[in-house]
Amino acid sequence: MENTRLTVKCPANQPVLTYAPNSSERHQIERKLKEMTSHKLDIPIIINGEEIRTTSRKTCVMPHDHQHVLATYSEAGEREIQMAIQSALDAREQWMNTRFEERAAIFARAADLLAGPRRSTLNAATMLGQSKTVHQAEIDSACETIDFLRFNPYFASQIYGIQPDSLPGTLNHMDFRPLEGFVFGVTPFNFTAIGANIPTAPILMGNTVVWKPASTAVYSSWFLMQLYKEAGLPDGVINFLPGRGSLIGDEVLSHPDLAGVHFTGSTAVFQHMWKTVGTNIGKYKTYPRLVGETGGKDFIMVHPSADPRAVITAIIRGAFEYQGQKCSAASRAYIPSSLWYDIRDELTSQTEAISMGDVQDLKNFVSAVIDQNSFDHIKSYFEIARSSDQYEIIAGGQCDDKEGYFVRPTLILSKDPRSQLMSEEIFGPVLTIHVYPDNRFAETLALCDQTSPYALTGSIMARDREAIRQASNRLRFSAGNFYINDKPTGAMVNQQPFGGSRASGTNDKGGSLLNLLRWTSPRTVKETLVPPTSYTYPFMRS
Repeated sequence: MENTRLTVKCPANQPVLTYAPNSSERHQIERKLKEMTSHKLDIPIIINGEEIRTTSRKTCVMPHDHQHVLATYSEAGEREIQMAIQSALDAREQWMNTRFEERAAIFARAADLLAGPRRSTLNAATMLGQSKTVHQAEIDSACETIDFLRFNPYFASQIYGIQPDSLPGTLNHMDFRPLEGFVFGVTPFNFTAIGANIPTAPILMGNTVVWKPASTAVYSSWFLMQLYKEAGLPDGVINFLPGRGSLIGDEVLSHPDLAGVHFTGSTAVFQHMWKTVGTNIGKYKTYPRLVGETGGKDFIMVHPSADPRAVITAIIRGAFEYQGQKCSAASRAYIPSSLWYDIRDELTSQTEAISMGDVQDLKNFVSAVIDQNSFDHIKSYFEIARSSDQYEIIAGGQCDDKEGYFVRPTLILSKDPRSQLMSEEIFGPVLTIHVYPDNRFAETLALCDQTSPYALTGSIMARDREAIRQASNRLRFSAGNFYINDKPTGAMVNQQPFGGSRASGTNDKGGSLLNLLRWTSPRTVKETLVPPTSYTYPFMRS
């Protein structure tokens, strides 16, 4: 066997392409969008590299044009679920014994393929299937996915380099084993990059995975599977299992070989998973690792010293980019009364002027929300706001689902800082604002900390350094990702590792070595160079 050891240098974050008029990337994405809208795919289940089709079929549609079917896909039943689990278990031994250099090479090939010939394909799939603008797709399905694929091997090499000391007469080392069993990866619709990282982070560390993609992101997930295959990933290491979450989850979570869960999605679903694992704890062969990133009620805290123009930009970008369908999207803001009267007209004017429509029209800033359930959920909060004198809708508030699931970017004033719209996750283009007296900044910081059960992201907008220090200290446990004079979104791999606590998840920080550590089960190995030959010790002598 070769005795080389791969040195993985720290990569640079993938540059974001602009898609400016007449740029080569703009021409490429326009051609790819036209091509992909003219073909309907038949997406199978993938188990041990084999394409499997079932009689239970669902469709992938464009949220901004929900009559346009991009693909049909097969849903897994009990038989396919058990096959996928067995496939992951069968592939485990060979994959965990594959040298790290070979695993890292597959990731490097996938990253280079995505940075080059596959970039427009995955971006177009994300635009069409998840209604992301070209910029939102570029920073997600291209750049962040590439960053995960390149940085995770670097983080893994750092982990493998964490070794104990050896005193004279001994040799010690740490063996970072994969988990004993299979990992269940469950991914959301809103980030293709999360759909990429959740199954690939465990496999890099030698695990095998059963991957259940969100039903509303099967289209882009299929192209990820094609990317891994082209990069040389062996069959059975990731098993692609679209289908009903309740059926797949119950089957997988009750299996005795479950070794871990890597999840991004709703708080309610993750809590249900945790309860199910607790109920089944006596039947598992090992204690499963539970890693989850869930909801948020992310805030922008504004101090009277803040730059008004910066506040407006942070609100509009933070709350409305990708229709507010980011775990990190700003959902509540606390604005001092003196500043509010300076920015209200401009903020509402800019919000009302936001362009909305088909993602294939690159002039649009936002598009449709993901599906009918999301549309109805957001609409219900407009009805709550209109039925109470506690609220005032000052911009937006309209929605239309005739052709696509369109919801206008919306600003709502709330007199009560603890109201329903100030505390509950909406997951749409809706920002609720509470205007507070300038002299109650400290009290408002406490309100911000205590109002929501979540603790994912948040920001402080201020030019006063003492106010920044005060907010950072008081809100230390209110957000796992905290921003100063910026929107509370846009975390980058290796720059702002992402995750929150409280009801927002286990805070295992995707985009850092902390997440990868969760997919290892370290073994300490000690070798004694010259073993003792007598059981007696010096103190026992006469």
